[in-house]
Amino acid sequence: MSDSYTSDEMMTVAAAGTLREGAVCFVGIGLPSTAANLARRLHAPNLVLIYEAGAVGAKPDRLPLSIGDGVLGETADAVVSVPEIFNYWLQPGRIDVGFLGAAQIDKFGNINTTVVGDYADPKVRLPGAGGAPEIAASAKEVLVIVRQNRRAFVEKVDFVTSVGYGDGAGFRERLGLPGKGPVKVITDLGILEPDPETRELTLTAVHPGVTLDQVKEATGWDLAVAPDLVTTEAPTDEQLRALRALKEAR
Repeated sequence: MSDSYTSDEMMTVAAAGTLREGAVCFVGIGLPSTAANLARRLHAPNLVLIYEAGAVGAKPDRLPLSIGDGVLGETADAVVSVPEIFNYWLQPGRIDVGFLGAAQIDKFGNINTTVVGDYADPKVRLPGAGGAPEIAASAKEVLVIVRQNRRAFVEKVDFVTSVGYGDGAGFRERLGLPGKGPVKVITDLGILEPDPETRELTLTAVHPGVTLDQVKEATGWDLAVAPDLVTTEAPTDEQLRALRALKEAR
């Protein structure tokens, strides 16, 4: 265990640890890609990384700058068309894990990456949806990684780009969505999971040195807390070396 690491490093290591060996993972660029590539270097060398532009089984030796980065195609087992990624891999249920980021997320795991404010007259126009709505709907389960603060963790998102549990229990079932939805939200403060009955995100773990008050202060709703709240394990020296080498690779 190392005593010297950042909150972002803690978040990334914790997120990487949620990915299991041999899973098929549809990866978003940014924090999800960093965590997924770290997992492949540590405990899950056979994790199959799929990127939206068509790379299947990508094994980049550095972090890709975008879904179209050449390193993804050069290291992939196959490169297929975008329609095939969605129509063959995602929609029929061949993706075990969809790994997403968020600009805003609400207490039912709905994600906004479209606008902040009113859609017709937004304060900020965000990058948009990309393939995230389909990933959120059809992946067997979804992981979300996002830094926790009141700007990002809001009671109700300004725009639902990618649906989580809508307005609560039964929402996904009413829409006929095949995937489970978000099973974990990993942040720089802890981990949230949906309540089995209400589907409201509930704090189940805090990272070392983080207090419950800190997490509540960084959340824009009255945060539910699991009765058996635990503390995650701090990153090991090996994990930190692998993460830092990955981020420094060019």
